[in-house]
Amino acid sequence: MIKNFFKGIIVGIGGIAPGLSGSVLLVILGLYQKTIDAMGTLFKNFKKNVLFLIPLFLGFGIGVLLFSKAVDFLLNNFEMQTRFTFLGLVLGTIPLFYKEVKKEGFSNKYYILIAVSAILGFLFFTVNKSAFPQIKNPNLLQSMLLGVAVAGSSIIPGVDSAVILSSLGLYELYVSSLANFNLSILIPAGFGLAIGALVIAFVMNKLIKKYYTITFSIIFGLFIAIIPSVLNESCVVEANTKTVVSVLMLVLGFGISYCLGAINENNSKIKKIINKVLKLNEKEQIRDV
Repeated sequence: MIKNFFKGIIVGIGGIAPGLSGSVLLVILGLYQKTIDAMGTLFKNFKKNVLFLIPLFLGFGIGVLLFSKAVDFLLNNFEMQTRFTFLGLVLGTIPLFYKEVKKEGFSNKYYILIAVSAILGFLFFTVNKSAFPQIKNPNLLQSMLLGVAVAGSSIIPGVDSAVILSSLGLYELYVSSLANFNLSILIPAGFGLAIGALVIAFVMNKLIKKYYTITFSIIFGLFIAIIPSVLNESCVVEANTKTVVSVLMLVLGFGISYCLGAINENNSKIKKIINKVLKLNEKEQIRDV
């Protein structure tokens, strides 16, 4: 439970940072399918699912609330360095995310699906960055829509909440309401988040169980499409100290996210080895009897 709490904090950071996706971090941390299954079948095994989800969601909430102020400060004062850091974090997740896509019956035809998904995603996320005007004084329905949008972008890997919310004109509202703890917006957004999360998790759980490789190929394509949106017009590379620091932060970000995934992957391998050893010991004990 404690591990899930701290992993939830990491996922929460991914949910607020431009270019990162909390759900991608769930994939990298080996918790995505467990989380989707627990949410999608919440009432089938209520006690077990709730005990699994509570520490994860608590960590997520704390990660979002704590990091929202930090992101706001960093983007206002060190935008280029911050965005390069996020870019490194995103790039570092690609190798492990790709392994997850290929885990169950991958063939060359799925590269076409990834490419089509990436192109369509790029056209929507990057070319069409502001489909709607920015909303500053939302009504009840718009506040709930904010929660649903956060739920969708948090649950579907590769769909960056910052990009989706920016396209809907809700990103500035999202960050400011969190940073200022605006309950008049956060409470209805919370209802939208809860309802949206349960419905979307149910759908995603069904898709992954029936069409694992197709679903993850589309998601991986969308994830690739979002990468260019991490940078903006402030990220101009010039021969100065700012650029050097930004590149160093990119490398650091890449190293952190790659190592995070590699550690989790190694832990999973160790667990499998231990389980195999335990099973062999059980068989030997049965033979001895």
